[in-house]
Amino acid sequence: MAIVYLSLGSNIDREKHLSAGLDALVEAFGDLKMSQVYESEAVGFDGENFYNLVAAIKTDLSVGELAVKLRNIEDANGRVRSGPKFSARTLDIDILTCDDLTGDVDGVMLPRGEILKNAFVLLPLSELAPDTEHPLERKTYQQLWEAYDQSSQKLWPVTFNWP
Repeated sequence: MAIVYLSLGSNIDREKHLSAGLDALVEAFGDLKMSQVYESEAVGFDGENFYNLVAAIKTDLSVGELAVKLRNIEDANGRVRSGPKFSARTLDIDILTCDDLTGDVDGVMLPRGEILKNAFVLLPLSELAPDTEHPLERKTYQQLWEAYDQSSQKLWPVTFNWP
């Protein structure tokens, strides 16, 4: 079974859609581990603040099969794909890593570039898997977070009650 790290985010009915997304992940994959939930300003567009977290699942699905399953969970939560790339989201679930796979795997680029670019991905990932190494950087997520310009993006923990 592969260990997969997923980034989840929402800025429309944030608690409702993140809870529904987490429920769907548990239903599909069983137990999951998750980071704390963080609130952040929208990146790339003017919009409501996001709630973000990172979850870890175990799966035997191929990356392509997993991507389809995650897309279906997004769609079931009202995800609109016709707008601009950077826009409001009911639910966004991205595959960050799948074990140590790198490159284009079934049409998914691994590891996801946002790990190194966005605090709302790197901080929760460093919290959930501090000693795990980034498959290309060969530094732990904790080391990457410590080296990250933490003043570049506003991010703060929020209380999120799921289940």
